[in-house]
Amino acid sequence: MATFKPNVPVIQKEPVVSVDVTPAAPLSVGVHTFILTVVDDSNNESDKVKIDVIVKDTDRPTAVLDVVDKNGKIIDAVVAPGASFILSAARSKDTDPGKIKEYRFTMDPA
Repeated sequence: MATFKPNVPVIQKEPVVSVDVTPAAPLSVGVHTFILTVVDDSNNESDKVKIDVIVKDTDRPTAVLDVVDKNGKIIDAVVAPGASFILSAARSKDTDPGKIKEYRFTMDPA
């Protein structure tokens, strides 16, 4: 079990380390570079090697579609013939820290 901090080596005798993250301290979405240097029993250091680990958001966002009045209040999805109405996806969300970047409204031809 190891908590990694930028530029602070985690030194151990075992060749395997667990990168432990918590909800309070997650790795952000994106590329994180980890560096390894090994030292032999004569205190010779190896060259540094690097690996990029990609943290990718794989949780799907939740879409919520409502009919709202001009003030944004949710109303019944029943409208009179010839009446205009407002569709709102304002209650749609993504898992933090993700943000929805696009809303696609399409009328089903059925």
